[in-house]
Amino acid sequence: MRKLKNSELERLNIEEFKQSKKTPLIVILDNVRSLNNIGSVFRTSDAFLVEKIYLCGITATPPHKDIHKTALGSTETVDWEYVENIMDLIHKLKAEKIKVISIEQAENATMLNDFLPELNTTYALVFGNEVKGVKQEVVSASDLVLEIPQFGTKHSLNISVSVGVVIWDVFSKMKG
Repeated sequence: MRKLKNSELERLNIEEFKQSKKTPLIVILDNVRSLNNIGSVFRTSDAFLVEKIYLCGITATPPHKDIHKTALGSTETVDWEYVENIMDLIHKLKAEKIKVISIEQAENATMLNDFLPELNTTYALVFGNEVKGVKQEVVSASDLVLEIPQFGTKHSLNISVSVGVVIWDVFSKMKG
């Protein structure tokens, strides 16, 4: 086995990415404090052709050197928008028939491994603050709550890791 060179990876350029068919996934970050986490979410969203990222509340927006450091240019490829009030955004998305899913530990949450996405449905995945998670108001307004099963002693994952796990899982189920 030989490791591939970057030139052999056949990656899309910015224009090809912009014109490519996107995965029917929207990522919403609400009150995410870490600029490195925000950049990582952009990079993961680029990797799996996410339709759009919404940055809400205190979540910082590009351009910013600390976002750029981990995003590696993906702020130029993935569509994004800042919306101050997440509840306004949730009401707008639901009116557009987009299913809103909070990623949180909650009563009656569906375990991620048990979730099966519906065909021809766009999902908006909400990820919350690094300490407090997704606000109760948002959880209550969501169509579904997904929980990432965890089996160790800790009760949470870093938000950028959570985004990677959830996007990969939902993406692979949609493509499978």
